[in-house]
Order: sequence, then structure tokens, then C-alpha cells
Amino acid sequence: MSALFVYITTPDETSALRIVEALLEERLCAGANILGGIRSLYRWQGEISRRSECVCILKTMRKHYPALEKCVRALHPYEVPCIVALPVECAFAPFLQWIEDQTRS
Repeated sequence: MSALFVYITTPDETSALRIVEALLEERLCAGANILGGIRSLYRWQGEISRRSECVCILKTMRKHYPALEKCVRALHPYEVPCIVALPVECAFAPFLQWIEDQTRS
């Protein structure tokens, strides 16, 4: 199995919920954690931006990443959203099986 955790940021909880619910409906992720109250600082269009954001950590399989990214991009309000996939190197086998079972084949 080739599981991924996908890290995305959103401007607010409403955006995060809309994206995660769509991904769950399409079975592109098995679940997600939404962490609010994140303070982000970054350089954008020549200036330093400071804003509050939410972070979503999605659980999925590598084979679903292209469709997951497409769905996130379609729903995300940012011009260039942060969408980063991190491989799961080691994990509890039943947890990995749950991710596989909950995402489409």
C-alpha cells in the first residue's frame, strides 16, 4: 500500500470543510484533520503576508492524488494553494487498510 498524508492550507474553516466534505463524498480521502487558528507568514507578490489559516491533513492513497489535487484546486479560493503530499513510511497496518477501504478503487 502506498498511503499519503496530504497537507493543505485554507483561509478559513468554511473553505476547509467545503473541500474536505467534497473529497470524502468522492472517496478521494478516507478522513481529514482540520486545525484552525494557524498563523501563516509567507512572501506573496513581493510582499510579506500575515494571516490566519486552517491546515487540513488528509489521509489518502497515492493512486488518488491526481484526482484529489484536481478537486482541491477546483474548490480552493487561493490562486496558488498549498497542496503537499507526504508519503506514509510506517503506520499501523489496520489504519493503512482503513485508508485503502475508505477510498475508491
